[in-house]
Amino acid sequence: MKKIINIHVIILAVIFLALALPAHADVKLPGVLNNNMVFQRDQEIKIWGWADKGERISVTFNNIIRRTRPDASGKWMVIFPAMQAGGPFQLKVQGRNTLTLDNILIGDVWICSGQSNMAMKVVNSNDAENEITQADYPYIRLFNYPRNFQREPVEDVENAKWTECSPSTVGDFSAVAYFFGRHIHKEIDVPIGLINTSWGGTNAEAWTSMDYLVKIDKYKNFPAELAENLKKTDSVTVARLKSPNVYHSALYNGMIHPLLNLAVKGAIWYQGESNAYEGMLYRSLFPNMIECWRDKWSQPEMPLFYVQLANYMEEVPEPAESRWANLREAQLLTLSLPNTGMAVIIDIGDAKDIHPKNKQDVGYRLALNALKTAYGKSLVYSGPIYRSMEVDGNKAILSFDHIGSGLIAKDKYGYLKAFSIAGQDKKFHWAKAEIKADKVIVYSENVPKPVAVRYAWADNPADANLYNKEGLPASPFRTDVP
Repeated sequence: MKKIINIHVIILAVIFLALALPAHADVKLPGVLNNNMVFQRDQEIKIWGWADKGERISVTFNNIIRRTRPDASGKWMVIFPAMQAGGPFQLKVQGRNTLTLDNILIGDVWICSGQSNMAMKVVNSNDAENEITQADYPYIRLFNYPRNFQREPVEDVENAKWTECSPSTVGDFSAVAYFFGRHIHKEIDVPIGLINTSWGGTNAEAWTSMDYLVKIDKYKNFPAELAENLKKTDSVTVARLKSPNVYHSALYNGMIHPLLNLAVKGAIWYQGESNAYEGMLYRSLFPNMIECWRDKWSQPEMPLFYVQLANYMEEVPEPAESRWANLREAQLLTLSLPNTGMAVIIDIGDAKDIHPKNKQDVGYRLALNALKTAYGKSLVYSGPIYRSMEVDGNKAILSFDHIGSGLIAKDKYGYLKAFSIAGQDKKFHWAKAEIKADKVIVYSENVPKPVAVRYAWADNPADANLYNKEGLPASPFRTDVP
């Protein structure tokens, strides 16, 4: 009887001991490391994840093995040497369990971010049915990042996967990202990974980390103000704090920060509509966000190419001030940052739709910038950009950069439009303008002594038609930049 009792006691003790011990966690990878993904070529490749403290982790990729153990918090990482484009490869992670990722490529990875015009899907773009039918590009890979609003930076994304670009997958992907990636893939002939991390209606503040946002004077006290608001329980405050446009940095925290261990070739950005009411602020806000991303990715020269706002809303009969023109100017000024480029789309917007359907030209013009700056191709990648003005009598003589093989007016009679001119009274009048060699001459009988010229300075400028012969439109500008 005593032996039986002792056995029961031992069994119970073992059960209680087992229950008291912590459960062993399986090795886990972040959601962005998945089947069908693309790793960035020519840069170190990081593989990371989570497991029990001290667990032995072995990672095999492209016939190379790396071993490590998680730190006290359960995090682990191994680093593989830079590799050339190629694949497909298999990635195997072994610990208490084994994870195997298949069909992995090495090529170029592009972050594709912004608001609704970046989020807009291929299925909603021009000629969608034909574009989808022809989207058979197995060496282009697509990653749709789920919306993820976070008050603090997080390290993972769930419920997302990489897919091969095909007629069955491309319809739900970002149209701008796809048309950009398709052109790069055709020109460079390496695998392309596109990460669509965008959210409609969001401002640049939401995509900037808090430590960078507070460098902007307007937001120096924002953390303290936010802390006070978080204490409030009134319905209005609670509702507002559910918006990433109020809870600044929320989309950086949830939709950029989890990607930082993944090396990338660069980024494309289509945003600004939600900041159009504060063009002067955007002059510092947007470059600040770019510097933030470069710092956080530890890629200080990371290329970033962006879309200038399209023409939108009703045309106005007389020259006037414009919030959208101010925002476009802030975007134009951001070209002072190295390794940036801007796709001008002042000619392909829609007066009645803030989401113009011609995303093919948007992607193409972004790709031209990338081919020049990120890939070193010799090509004309930009339309004319205003450089300087001289005054000769009643005429303003304008010089431009990026004239390509020459300036042209897209008009069957050869007339330039959308120019206005002002004298000392700062009252702008519609002007006549003509191309002479590589200059534009602007004048008006109402302005005998011009001091300033503007071009396409409106929400929706009428018939802006200055191009270079390569077919790229001039950026809107004003000579009287404050």
